[in-house]
Amino acid sequence: MEININCDLGEKSKFHSIENDPELLNIVNSANIACGYHAGDEDTMNMVIKISKSNGVSIGAHPSFNDPENFGRKRIKLSSSEINKLIVDQYQILQKIAEKHNENVTHIKPHGALNNMACEDMELAKTIAKTINNIDKNIIFLVPTGSKMEIAAKKLNMKIACEIFADRNYEDDGNLVSRSKKHALITDPEIAKKHVLSMVKNQALNCYSGKQISCEIDSICIHGDNISSLDTAKSIKENLLSNDLVLKPLNKMKKFN
Repeated sequence: MEININCDLGEKSKFHSIENDPELLNIVNSANIACGYHAGDEDTMNMVIKISKSNGVSIGAHPSFNDPENFGRKRIKLSSSEINKLIVDQYQILQKIAEKHNENVTHIKPHGALNNMACEDMELAKTIAKTINNIDKNIIFLVPTGSKMEIAAKKLNMKIACEIFADRNYEDDGNLVSRSKKHALITDPEIAKKHVLSMVKNQALNCYSGKQISCEIDSICIHGDNISSLDTAKSIKENLLSNDLVLKPLNKMKKFN
């Protein structure tokens, strides 16, 4: 069985250091690269793309609200045309830099509040899906499994990769536990690796209550801004490989070729 590990990278800001990024790029298969709107800049984009290329890591745009002061985690109400421009502009920023390295952006994954809002709001999910589909029908849309974005993308017959979060707990409705709650994050690598393997093998979310929700799982997201992200990433990768899972970049997975 094929599976992918992705990570949000290049998120240099007052909230987050990128010191672990080079080592994380030795572990993960796909990089979601900050495009300068919530974090990052041209230098960080160049750095992540360069290392990704040498490591065989596929690259993706990680578009956000233009809100560096809040790391893209503040909910902002925008029109459909404004959302369209937001996604296209950030994709183009990253694609332009990628082309200098003879690389291409092969997936898109929304960040932060934009992602969370689109998981709940079908109209926003449709707008994002249509925008990505219009950019390039070959681009893979990386979405939280079971979300409104997954539903919207399937209606357009898009290439969809459904992800789970290695370091986050889930509510009984399938949404992530709010970061405002003390049990939102999973910081113990041992717990995280068991959590992930169970979900991948069973193709089901493990909710904090113990409930399981059947779903599609193609990819595992490891956040690069957690204290234990490096240890968690190593532990998860080793555990998946030892359990006969085949790790692939998103654009090399059989389902997309």
